[in-house]
Amino acid sequence: MRAAVVQESGELATAEVADPVPGPGQVLVDVEAIGAGYVDVMISRGEYPGATGGAGTVPGVEVVGRVRTGDLAGRRVLAFAGSGGYAEQFVTSADAVLPVPEDADATEVVALGMNALVAHLALRRASVAAGESVLVRGAGGGIGVLATQLARAIGADVTAITSSQARGERLRELGAARIFDRTTAEVPGESYDVVIDTVAGPGTAPHLGLLGANGRYVLAGAAGGLPSDDVVGTLLRDFHRSPSLFAFSLNSVAAPDLLRAWEEVVALWRRGDLTPVVHDRLELTDAAQVIELLGRGAPFGKVVLLPR
Repeated sequence: MRAAVVQESGELATAEVADPVPGPGQVLVDVEAIGAGYVDVMISRGEYPGATGGAGTVPGVEVVGRVRTGDLAGRRVLAFAGSGGYAEQFVTSADAVLPVPEDADATEVVALGMNALVAHLALRRASVAAGESVLVRGAGGGIGVLATQLARAIGADVTAITSSQARGERLRELGAARIFDRTTAEVPGESYDVVIDTVAGPGTAPHLGLLGANGRYVLAGAAGGLPSDDVVGTLLRDFHRSPSLFAFSLNSVAAPDLLRAWEEVVALWRRGDLTPVVHDRLELTDAAQVIELLGRGAPFGKVVLLPR
């Protein structure tokens, strides 16, 4: 099969590799569409916690396709694994697949996929309620564009942080009531009930300081790197406001809960409360270009690779 493999130089190149063979409790998926995200940049660089990464690795943690082998053979699924997705076939645990409607467009499904689950469950972790104010940091990214929509669907008042007027206008169309251009100032000058942060990095502490009384801050990504050491100091300084800081990963979600959350996401999509945002559809041979785009934060929404 064809796959995009990390070279010694760190670049990706398409190559013929051996077909993957599923082991006990695993499934083999014929891939229709591949979801690309910043996690793939980290895997390619060997920087993703818990993953081998680096030369010889095939990035890619989520695909849509059809199961070829085992008890689930013939079923259309959204499938997750730690790597291996930038390929024509994908092997993962039978517990790491979710059902996909037969009539659904594979590109749209994978544009929701992992990002929609993170956004949905991060908002739930923060117990967002109608009428509350929500700040989305990294709102133009794959998680952010969906968190903006989902918070609006709950009835929250959403402020989206982004990097240009053009992105801001698109986020308004997706439900943001206000746009904050991060190129004009470091942080908004208001307080919020909830912050959904997909960026982290040195800017975490200043944004954590924006929480109002009983505010909740959810770290749902780390495209900007690890937070600086002053995060705990910020929490202690604002102790009188009882702020809460959560770190959220899908890896902590049990399979039944993940399935339930996915069914809720699909229902929101079918109802029109959630729109997949696809930055571009590219061929598997364009994988190196995709990693470059993701590395500099260029995409608005999701980049999707098509293996065939």
